Amino acid sequence: MMPKRALLEHRPWLLAAITAATIYFFVRGWPLGELWLILLKGAGVGFLAIYAWQRHASADGRLLALVMGLSALGDMLLELDFIWGGGAFFASHLAAMTLYLRNGREKAASSQKALAVALLLGTPLISWLLAGDAGVALYALALGGMAACAWMSRFPRYRVGLGAVLFVVSDLLIFARMGPLSSSAVPGLLVWPCYFAGQLLIATGVIKTLRRTV
Repeated sequence: MMPKRALLEHRPWLLAAITAATIYFFVRGWPLGELWLILLKGAGVGFLAIYAWQRHASADGRLLALVMGLSALGDMLLELDFIWGGGAFFASHLAAMTLYLRNGREKAASSQKALAVALLLGTPLISWLLAGDAGVALYALALGGMAACAWMSRFPRYRVGLGAVLFVVSDLLIFARMGPLSSSAVPGLLVWPCYFAGQLLIATGVIKTLRRTV
């Protein structure tokens, strides 16, 4: 892990993203005013979008910035309307799939291919079982497609692939909150940390690979 001093000097937008996301997690229940909380929520991944834009000027770097920007928009819209927020994330997943397909892995083991298929098909199936909603299942098909494409991309699986899986876990917890975990505190504790950690791993993993190879 990069020391805080080096992070501040060389990756200020990463530090800003981590700081905003951490503050939001602890103050989201405070009476700060709805607008301020919405902006703070969007700032975490919004700063990751700026990080991606500044760290790599290639088409893939810009595409990653778009992915993060749409996700930040989704974070904020979810506080106003679940459908609008889901639509922004749906678009983010499509952009992410485009990025990962542009950077496909040349060779993959059968077990890795099987896991990608499991992510693609299992994510919408589990989402439907948890929420019992066809719209949720349709969204989750894009979510699973994003994770499957991330897993099969040339980007490091234990950073970008894991980040995508954490994103899936965070959304499954949201859907579980709509059904079997409706009275549980677990989703509230884990959704945001899983989601932001996943986005952070994706952003840094993609940029590290692009800077090394492009």
